[in-house]
Amino acid sequence: MTDRTLRGRVAVAGVGETAYYKRGQSPDAEFDLALKAILAACENAGISPKEVDGFASYSNDRNDPSKLAAALGINDLRFANMQWGGGGGGGSGAVGNAAAAIATGMADCVVVFRSLAQGQFGRFGQGARIPEIRGEGAYTAPYGLMSPAQSFAMKVNRFMYENGVRQEALRAISLASYAHAQNNPRAVMYGRPLDEEKYDESRWIVEPFHLFDCCLENDGAAAIILVSAERAKDFDHPPCYLLSAVSGSHYRAGAGSHNAPLYATSTFTTVAPRLYEMAGVKPSDVDVLQCYENFTGGVMMSIVEHGFCEPHEVNEFFTLENFSADCGKLPINTSGGNLAECYMHGLGLNIEAIRQIWGESTNQVGAVEVSEVASGPMVTPVSSCIFGAESTV
Repeated sequence: MTDRTLRGRVAVAGVGETAYYKRGQSPDAEFDLALKAILAACENAGISPKEVDGFASYSNDRNDPSKLAAALGINDLRFANMQWGGGGGGGSGAVGNAAAAIATGMADCVVVFRSLAQGQFGRFGQGARIPEIRGEGAYTAPYGLMSPAQSFAMKVNRFMYENGVRQEALRAISLASYAHAQNNPRAVMYGRPLDEEKYDESRWIVEPFHLFDCCLENDGAAAIILVSAERAKDFDHPPCYLLSAVSGSHYRAGAGSHNAPLYATSTFTTVAPRLYEMAGVKPSDVDVLQCYENFTGGVMMSIVEHGFCEPHEVNEFFTLENFSADCGKLPINTSGGNLAECYMHGLGLNIEAIRQIWGESTNQVGAVEVSEVASGPMVTPVSSCIFGAESTV
């Protein structure tokens, strides 16, 4: 442990979300959604939006911080940051960037946010609809790899083949997310339970992904407000500290055309060790995990690469019982996650990790002291973070 760390330097003041809509059905523009989520987070924290002096987002969010500051009446915008990379791999990275700004005095009160209105800018779940293809896509699209599901299935199939993983392991992830969503009125799939038979009979999207292995496509926005650790007890919630936030990828993870030397991976092989080193905890210390599901196969590899089980243990470890908030060995995605709560590019998972520390989850896992998030598997860069209760700092 060194002084060059985020551990215990930053705390969560508040969180906020809009209503969640099926993709393309939001009545509001992305900018308005972002403002609504930020205002909800400020209300949750009990602060004026004018206290905010920084913004951090990721995945090419289209909402200009200067315009957000103008709309919110902020007098002094001190920090504006975007985590590089597509997909949800930057969710926890944006938390880290915001925390670094606070820890170094660049800003005092930073909002991490993500806003989506896919009806205005196109769907994430489909391949690009363009008359010609150039660059890396020219090596894959002619051979049928056009959508995220098609591309990521390649990595997951390799991992499953090399380690003898059965389909039931992926099914357990989906069943856990849907089971948790049934207790969460905010969840898009609230009131729409899933069982083994329904999962098995659902159509293939691309093997090994059934329909229920794939994340939702939603419109909406989410926001998290971070402040210095000295202010952690100024709010109505129990203190929630950031213990660690890291991002990155391994050697040649960004090699084009599916040409990386380490192929069957969720990209956390070098990130996860740094995560635990900064936090000063081990995988066995983690009480609950929010693991980004673009597809269930990414969750499978993420759990392995974060040290919760070995590849050869996946079939035994991946069960609904083990993943359940009710006495599971590793409760996961307790809000319903990207599969069943909503797909807000994963920031809802960070919010749920915070709610577990606060004791406010709709599927509360006892007295949570260490709450982890893995953001955006199988892209590059990826990121992870760990939140801790007051007892951990």
